[in-house]
Amino acid sequence: MEKYKVRPPYQQNDYIGWITRAKRPETREKRLKQMIDELYSGNAYMGMKYNGK
Repeated sequence: MEKYKVRPPYQQNDYIGWITRAKRPETREKRLKQMIDELYSGNAYMGMKYNGK
């Protein structure tokens, strides 16, 4: 959660919207896993390179 909270608000909102807009549970699960992986790596944002703080 800490890694999520240090991201800019627009990224937090983008992730939540992207996950909740998925119609199928499998898609939501896949997107949630991607978000968690990106937060742990710290160098990606929705499949794009990210150079955070």
